[in-house]
Amino acid sequence: MGYCLGGTLLAIAAAALARTGGVSNAPDLPALKSLTLLAAQTDFSEPGELGLFIDESQVGFLDNITRGKGFLTGDQMAGSFQFLHSRDLVWTRRMREYLMGEREQANDLMAWNADTTRMPARMHHEYLTSLYLHNALATSSYRVEGRAVSLGDIRVPVFMVGTQRDHISPWPSVYKLHHLCDAEITFVLTSGGHNAGIISEPGHAHRSYQMDTRPAHGTWIEHEQWAAQTPTREGSWWPAWHQWLARHSGRKQAAPKLPAKAALGDAPGSYVMQRYRD
Repeated sequence: MGYCLGGTLLAIAAAALARTGGVSNAPDLPALKSLTLLAAQTDFSEPGELGLFIDESQVGFLDNITRGKGFLTGDQMAGSFQFLHSRDLVWTRRMREYLMGEREQANDLMAWNADTTRMPARMHHEYLTSLYLHNALATSSYRVEGRAVSLGDIRVPVFMVGTQRDHISPWPSVYKLHHLCDAEITFVLTSGGHNAGIISEPGHAHRSYQMDTRPAHGTWIEHEQWAAQTPTREGSWWPAWHQWLARHSGRKQAAPKLPAKAALGDAPGSYVMQRYRD
């Protein structure tokens, strides 16, 4: 399962593994049996608002920012996404805090969203250049280990989720995988945005979703037609995903015990306690 950029990377890995029949060179890594892609784009021809901010000059500017230290900071990354949805994530919050004196009540989703991470400079450059500028993955020209990969080589069943108000990975763009891959695809369109639509646990009020499965080598349906003809279901999409996973999974196995030397430290781990100075 991969979420957002993680889903894009998972699709790249799956296409690369498909060249060898789905088997990795690593002896301990089993073959893929299914893919779950959450709010993950594979065709960047219409990437939404973020595409308006990415051109050759902007990539050069970001390369200058990361030169020397070798990474884009978590705060810089978070700021970029906040200003994509600035009305809700920047100005409305500041109006309430500064002008109205109202303090936001923290919740679990806000805490999770604030857990930012750095992105390595080389990875950031290749992501923007190869995918956003050149759309290399959708055109089967993205290279892994010196060879181009094609999403058309993926044969395993795919469970894919888009969210109605996603300002980072617009759902019509996520849906484009139907164009690039003939595998069986179960597509879910859920209420909410890039974060809340995915973190949509059972029992959460005002949640709904649409879901349908296109069989392998099925006919193409435009996203507008798909949305118009697919019935809406009330509640969280998580139980539907659980059922899908159960159908595509093997027998249950006991988790192997970790050797004592594998432990790096006490939970929750030293990483979450670190404070970086940029």
